[in-house]
Amino acid sequence: MLQELEQQTKLTRNQWLIAGAVTIGDMLDFFDFGLIAFVLAFIVKDWHLTFGESGLILLASGISAPFGSLLWGWAADKIGRRKAMIGTVLNTSFATGAMALTPEHAWIYLVICRLFVGFGVTGMYSVDITVIQEFVPTAKRGWLTGLTTTMLPAGFLLGALLSAFATPYIGWRGLFAVGLLPAFLTLYIRAWVPESPYWLMRMGRSEEARRSLAWALEIDPTDVALPAVAPAVEHTRWIELFRYPRSIFAGALTGLSQTGGVGLALWQVTLLVMVLKITPPEASKLGIWIAVAAIAGRFLCSWISDAWGRRPAGVFSCVTAAVCMSLAGYLHSAFIGAVSVFYVMLLLQSFFGSDNYSIVGPYMGELWPARLRGSGMGFVYGIGNLGKFIGPAGLALIAGSSNYVKPEATLGALIPGFNYFAFWYVLGAFAFWFIGFETSRRSIEEIDRALTAPQSSPQKIPAVQI
Repeated sequence: MLQELEQQTKLTRNQWLIAGAVTIGDMLDFFDFGLIAFVLAFIVKDWHLTFGESGLILLASGISAPFGSLLWGWAADKIGRRKAMIGTVLNTSFATGAMALTPEHAWIYLVICRLFVGFGVTGMYSVDITVIQEFVPTAKRGWLTGLTTTMLPAGFLLGALLSAFATPYIGWRGLFAVGLLPAFLTLYIRAWVPESPYWLMRMGRSEEARRSLAWALEIDPTDVALPAVAPAVEHTRWIELFRYPRSIFAGALTGLSQTGGVGLALWQVTLLVMVLKITPPEASKLGIWIAVAAIAGRFLCSWISDAWGRRPAGVFSCVTAAVCMSLAGYLHSAFIGAVSVFYVMLLLQSFFGSDNYSIVGPYMGELWPARLRGSGMGFVYGIGNLGKFIGPAGLALIAGSSNYVKPEATLGALIPGFNYFAFWYVLGAFAFWFIGFETSRRSIEEIDRALTAPQSSPQKIPAVQI
């Protein structure tokens, strides 16, 4: 029955609607996630926050992130992709809105709220990647899945715009109140996105799967033939993930390539203020162009992910981002005329480093058999999301967590800190090339057969011709 999807050559309006729901949802969720980077620049001096306290606020979401992606990924396999999508949006939005009620100097309250934000953001990304991949044909899977991640930096862009232009009117608490807006996205999801046909087939609900598939392809359900024999209901256990060690290592290590980028993003405004000696609103305006560069880079990697293959594209992106990140540290005080080399390197790193996740995100979801896709994606994305913890924490420790956030404390840590960020991109490149296996141009069924065939193991998956 699902061959109807594989034979498709042109995406329908409804498939674009699904992509739109996922894109907008992830963008607004990452807007919620990134708001703290802008707020911190406004409160760090007034609250006399140390590096350690600032780091805890930033990395709190990273502590809960692995658990969020794991739980919501498991829920997507158990109760369905659609219900999990709705749950993750509500999770993130309400946690962000609660931060608008933060008492003065109550940095611990912010830490607690950020724990819940991280839990929801990573869960939504894990579920959304799975949804997209199960509604599009193989030929467009990498490109479209990557394309839906292009607007994640737009969440940071929205945060930069509001921080630069709206904060004088609504204050930093008003920024958090705006974070409630993604809750309304659940209405859009309920109205448009059906349950995944792959999940429905696995549950033995063939007739519902036929209607879902027909809706996506915009054809009459009677034009989709039901299977001659109803498929057996598949019951899966989370522990089965460990039957695929290569998938675990490839997914987790490529996922950890986000460590440097996320660590930099969360410290970005604070660093720009200190290095360039500008005000937080001015730094937020510079952050707008960094976010624009990230969006442009993701369009590039969405294309090369299919054109080159996941592994070559991933290596290229990681290595380029590592070089730019390291140079930003070494050349932080250099200027070409009136142009800061530090800022130029941040722009280039954003272009090549942020775009990396247009490859990594789809890749992590493709490493698993269909019955474990939600749980597997959630598991490795959860490990990768330790980067949201060790990224900002690493810079805080390198700088000295007992120091108050001030230029002399920060500048001394720039070179080792940025080399630390670059290391994680190098690790991602290593995992792509030496551990991972190629998934582009393979259908979901072909990946399933390669992973589950008795004579195969994840370590023996044959290469695909690129």
